[in-house]
Amino acid sequence: MRAAAIQLNSGADVKANIAAADERVRAAATDGATLVVLPEKWTVMGGPEDLRAGAQTLDGSAIAWARQTAAELKLDLVAGSIAERVEGREKLGNASVHVGPDGEIKAVYRKLHMFDVEIDGKRYRESDTDEAGEEVVSSELADGAKLGMAICYDLRFPELFRVLALRGARVVSLPAAFTLPTTRDNWEPLVRARAIEDQVFMVAANQVGKHPGGHHSGGCSMIVDPWGTVLALANGETPGYIVAELDYVHQEEIRKRVPLLEHRRPKLYHRSSAQTHPTSSSSSSSSSSSSSLPGFGEGNTSTGGEG
Repeated sequence: MRAAAIQLNSGADVKANIAAADERVRAAATDGATLVVLPEKWTVMGGPEDLRAGAQTLDGSAIAWARQTAAELKLDLVAGSIAERVEGREKLGNASVHVGPDGEIKAVYRKLHMFDVEIDGKRYRESDTDEAGEEVVSSELADGAKLGMAICYDLRFPELFRVLALRGARVVSLPAAFTLPTTRDNWEPLVRARAIEDQVFMVAANQVGKHPGGHHSGGCSMIVDPWGTVLALANGETPGYIVAELDYVHQEEIRKRVPLLEHRRPKLYHRSSAQTHPTSSSSSSSSSSSSSLPGFGEGNTSTGGEG
């Protein structure tokens, strides 16, 4: 299968963002891609007011475009993530939508981990505008391969990717808006680590450049194979797209030679997860909730992205 990651410089103008996405998706399809992944908040990037003004429901123009385009081009389209307006709820969602070649919505994943951090002296509080999701989500591509879904800051939480791998994911989509500093220092090591440790293909589509609200994304979108080999890498300066072949036979060979998922010892891990984290007063509650799953990754409050 040929996959593409789309790199955009989204702003506050939703119509312009959709037009930019349309241009790049069509170019990737012409280049043979049958799986295309857009970046995080591709519909709107900016400050809190920009996000609220540009937020849409899943019935809005952005997902309507995604459904129409996927059906027209006969491809699996992961419509990055959108700022999702949910009726009756004050905060927005951060929702990644997988649309199949038939134009139907196959799965919706809402970002689990909120980007509430400090980077180079700047504080980000994604939880001020967005509400975290509560469900690990996988889907199925047109060729039958399982697709794991994650968004940006999720990348820093390896447990999530292990759950997706244990559920059979061969490919993981990662829409992102990593900040410039974290793209520079953390992006490639983390994407490659998730691919290696779970033996999955990572299709990681990042925002790039300056956005309204003071956010600056680092680009360098990448596609990585289960051995950690970077199959395609975008630059850190301009919008565009990258494509690469995903060789499932090669993936099976890696999994046979290094059967790490079979070598797991989950009984020991559950015993360890009951211990209190030495540096977090709230760790006992997070530990108990994460241990209810067989395992458990990045975003920005001022712009709805990460780093």
